Amino acid sequence: MNDRTILKDRPALTFTGSPLDRGDLIRRDPDMLVAASHHQDARCILLRAGEPAMSADNTLHRFEMSDTANWDATGPLVYLGETAGQPLFACENKIETPAPHGTEFFDARQAARLMIHADAAIFAQARSLFAWRERHQFCANCGSPTRQAGGGAKRVCDACDAEHFPRVDPVVIMLAVDGDNCLLGRQENWPDGVWSALAGFVEPAETLEEACARELLEEAGVTADIAGIRYVMCQPWPLPHSLMVGLVAPVTDTTLTIDTHELEQARWFSRAEVITMLDGTHAEAVMPPSIAIARRLTELWVDGAI
Repeated sequence: MNDRTILKDRPALTFTGSPLDRGDLIRRDPDMLVAASHHQDARCILLRAGEPAMSADNTLHRFEMSDTANWDATGPLVYLGETAGQPLFACENKIETPAPHGTEFFDARQAARLMIHADAAIFAQARSLFAWRERHQFCANCGSPTRQAGGGAKRVCDACDAEHFPRVDPVVIMLAVDGDNCLLGRQENWPDGVWSALAGFVEPAETLEEACARELLEEAGVTADIAGIRYVMCQPWPLPHSLMVGLVAPVTDTTLTIDTHELEQARWFSRAEVITMLDGTHAEAVMPPSIAIARRLTELWVDGAI
């Protein structure tokens, strides 16, 4: 079954589907970037330590470019792209900055649940870029300070001429299945009752399938049928800058041996139990919110789509 069949008649995942043309040609030309920032229709969104400034209607507030002169920015504006000929930039303010009049800063996860779909994707791009920028103020090659270039799409070290580009960390998130049962786990710091699909970072020189099988074995002790692991979909995850790669993984051994350093608990849930978890009627367990790919994977599995 291909991904188009799987996604048919289902809402797109949160943080996907940005309406922006990211404007690679504009990024390459400093003069074009300046012209874009002075365009009469140019606008800027504002984040404070990763929290977006939102209007009363729960949209990302598009500020006039002149408003940015009054902000306590942590660095230069970042060029996100344009839509319908309107350039869009982003600014990040320091943590103590109050919200501009008529707006309110929201926690990233809460904002993602409230925003319209297109705004969530734009927010994800801005938040990921700022998180990367914060962690790459110095050159990994020689240790000298770096500066922003390409409208925020890269950083340059003038001491050794190294160029650094935004990183995206691939994470496999997998629904291990055995007939009418699926494996879910939870971590100690999660809210009570929340269970989710297992996940882990892809390591160097490792395929997605190998990472999936390794993580299942390390965290829960189950053996995946590596030849049967299937890709389902992926989701940008701007907390801080990951790409969640959703997989379904049939297993050949269901015996659990839990690594308590990684998981507080893990257990097999029946399809009937997962249905009640999704609709909120399970006595003690719930799934993550709708913004999470883990929930979508279980929804697809319950419906027999994967």
